[in-house]
Amino acid sequence: MSKTILQRIAAGDQAAVTECMDTYGGLIWSLARQFLRSAEDAEDVVQDIFIELWSKADSFDPAKAGETTFVAMIARRRIIDRLRKLGRQPQMDELNEAGLLEQVSGFDHSETVTDLAKAEKVIAALKPEQQTVLYMSIYEGHSHNEISELLDLPLGTVKTTIRRGLIRIRKDMEEV
Repeated sequence: MSKTILQRIAAGDQAAVTECMDTYGGLIWSLARQFLRSAEDAEDVVQDIFIELWSKADSFDPAKAGETTFVAMIARRRIIDRLRKLGRQPQMDELNEAGLLEQVSGFDHSETVTDLAKAEKVIAALKPEQQTVLYMSIYEGHSHNEISELLDLPLGTVKTTIRRGLIRIRKDMEEV
């Protein structure tokens, strides 16, 4: 029996991190955009979701739930946390598990593959510095502070580089 993506992440397989983003990025992004008003908040929560997925990958048990369900439930918790942080109480009918699970079951992986190809093209056009900082943030799960320390850059520069990179990716994705 082959291991799931999350089981491979828990075992330290770096390729599984990329596969996780490729497989679930579209789902997580669409959920974040559906419930958060601004693209910036959605970008932040997507990053938080992936960081939590990678840090909690070892708690995934395929005997209890499917991997997509596990990912969706972590996304749901992070989205609710973000809504609370923003001072907006989530309406339970907005984020009810049944509705969320319906969206997950109807998730179109072929659309994700198309979006992934577009994203790779857009990311390749970024400055190397932006690529490095985004890679460390998204793929490796480093916090802004960690990236600042590892690259010996001011924290504000790291935050600005990430934000500008994500904004450029989003803008270019809409044009491609």
